[in-house]
Amino acid sequence: QVQLVESGGGLVQAGGSLRLSCAASGNYSRLNVMGWHRQAPGKPRELVASITSRSLVDYADSVKGRFTIGRDNAKNMVFLEMNSLKPEDTAVYYCSGYNYGHAMTYWGKGTLVTVSS
Repeated sequence: QVQLVESGGGLVQAGGSLRLSCAASGNYSRLNVMGWHRQAPGKPRELVASITSRSLVDYADSVKGRFTIGRDNAKNMVFLEMNSLKPEDTAVYYCSGYNYGHAMTYWGKGTLVTVSS
């Protein structure tokens, strides 16, 4: 069993920064790819960034150059550094983990990020 718990969300002014963290418990080593998704009200959930167990990363075009995803396997954590935040970044951000072999995706409960104008 895997549990993912996000933290670090909050209210920030446009242009500001936040660091989101995701703590994993359980069989973290089975999570080949971890990522961050976000969902704004009335919109579908979208991938923001992903990182493999070997720290290969990918970003959505909308956040490229502003967000940085990282993974600390020793601490069973993944983080998302968000800089130059824009109001359109406002969403609930979810931590995710995926296992290739079992085709299983695990989700955190989400943390709310609100960016004011």
